[in-house]
Amino acid sequence: MSRTLPMTEPLPGQPDRVTIYEVGPRDGLQNEKSVVPTHVKAEFVRRLLAAGLDTVELTSFVPQKWVPQLGDAEELLDELGEIGTGRQRPVLVPNERGLDRALERGVTSIAIFGSATETFARKNLNRSVEESLQMFAPVVKRALDAGAWVRAYVSMCFGDPWEGPVPVEQVVDVCSRLMDLGCDQLSIGDTIGVGTPGHVRRLLDALDDAGIGPEQSAVHFHDTYGQALANTMTAIGRGVRVVDASTGGLGGCPYARSATGNLATEDLVWALDGLGIEHGADLDALVRTSTWMAEQLGRPAPSRVVRALAGG
Repeated sequence: MSRTLPMTEPLPGQPDRVTIYEVGPRDGLQNEKSVVPTHVKAEFVRRLLAAGLDTVELTSFVPQKWVPQLGDAEELLDELGEIGTGRQRPVLVPNERGLDRALERGVTSIAIFGSATETFARKNLNRSVEESLQMFAPVVKRALDAGAWVRAYVSMCFGDPWEGPVPVEQVVDVCSRLMDLGCDQLSIGDTIGVGTPGHVRRLLDALDDAGIGPEQSAVHFHDTYGQALANTMTAIGRGVRVVDASTGGLGGCPYARSATGNLATEDLVWALDGLGIEHGADLDALVRTSTWMAEQLGRPAPSRVVRALAGG
């Protein structure tokens, strides 16, 4: 593919490298109305890995009735074989039963998913925030005892469609309690995409004051209002070195209708290339992968970079 490259102009205070935490196979596909065949999901993962993405979140061991799209978790891991296991192939688990299923398939990297708000906790987990924390405690302990790496997602960190703006102190409290369980990494989620750069910096500063530094944190922005990339670059400038993104900009949340697609991996890569920040991904291969997946889903990829490069 012949294309124009972004000019490289580093900014002071930027890192040498950022880790892209690819969520396309899980968060990118979970809200699709038509169930994507397992063999297509497996091919998606293979293409992402071939494009140089080291960390790829594969699926979620949730009950099929919760998220029908991810009801084939065992089948997907079986089809992927050795490339579907290891520290850099995390899966989501909601409870101990989900953990059991994951460990039975040799998973060594898991993620739990909490909420900063009561309403979303009820809708997403059918539990209060307090009840969900109690549910996660044995999951984290057992995972760590089994030698697994554990990530904690926190949703609705900036705004909630039912409760409105979410106080920073409330978010910090939930994040702190999850990290106190022993989690290795925290992913701060803007589930409905209402965050702005100043809000991002204030939350990261507050987390740092609470003992959760940017080296322990990742960011997960949805692009509902076109702010995902700006918010991500703010977080990187504040010291965050792990960024969640979804190839093609796929994504959404089945329990929050106002949640649209994730930050597109290609859009992130273009910005990182422009700053001279290493990331390991091949942009051309990612564009080809997004174009292929768009054909499988029957619609164009939301990513602006994909549209610009594939169309050119």
